[in-house]
Amino acid sequence: MTAHRDLTDQPVARVHAAQRRGLALEELVELGLGEDVGRGDLTANSVVPAGVRCVARIEQRREGVLAGIDAAALCFARLDPQVKFERMAPAGEWREPGLVARVEGDARAILAAERVALNLLGRLSGIATLTARFVRAVAGTGVRILDTRKTTPGWRRLEREAVRLGGGHNHRFALDDAILIKENHVTLAGGVGEAVRRARAAAPSDVWVEVECRTLAEVEEALAAGADRILLDNMGPDELRAAVRLVAGRARLEASGGVTLDNVREIADTGVDDISVGALTHSAPALDVSLIVERAL
Repeated sequence: MTAHRDLTDQPVARVHAAQRRGLALEELVELGLGEDVGRGDLTANSVVPAGVRCVARIEQRREGVLAGIDAAALCFARLDPQVKFERMAPAGEWREPGLVARVEGDARAILAAERVALNLLGRLSGIATLTARFVRAVAGTGVRILDTRKTTPGWRRLEREAVRLGGGHNHRFALDDAILIKENHVTLAGGVGEAVRRARAAAPSDVWVEVECRTLAEVEEALAAGADRILLDNMGPDELRAAVRLVAGRARLEASGGVTLDNVREIADTGVDDISVGALTHSAPALDVSLIVERAL
């Protein structure tokens, strides 16, 4: 592992500026409820008398890491400001199936908010759980598991938080808080070295410059041009080890492409610093959660 300056985490002010973009939790909940409830829940309003209150429980049906509990709570509060939401399990810890929360309030409101609340909780917990599985797989290597920008539009802030709750780390939040030179940029610039030199000349001092390399020759170009980070794209274990020897701590190395739970440990053992996994946010299966009404009050 390299001992050079850690350039993954951006200055606080820049990160906070980035995170103000996209949908806040309140906005996402409002959109979700508006989309799902529409002009009103015809079923609940037909079957459940007005004014009936109830107690319901939210359960986690499979093992995993919870995330999105605050989002679920807000869904119920938006439709019933007097609702009581009692958390029965912590976020960010691996746990067996069991009770997540109890909800007490207007029965119509609880049923109307149920699906949006569970969608948020299940989706975000699924991301946290998959991240935790990757983090467990590389335990003891010192390698960090990173997410990518392959997030659901509008959900990035919440999905990135879920990655952190699963033990992972966030890569750049958006296009304006770091420079990551990809294949198309290299093509338009005329080569890896020229692309890095242009970026290096234009980048503010607090912005790291990373470049994607597909061969060891490109890695040499990137080093010569002054890249802070090098993304090793779809390289096999032998080539990754060769890149680690070549770089010798002069830049931070990130392995990416084709990473699965089956091969992530082998990749980590090559000596790279980070492994980015797009699947954390674009392919994580939702954690199975449910809401069950216990009784009317």
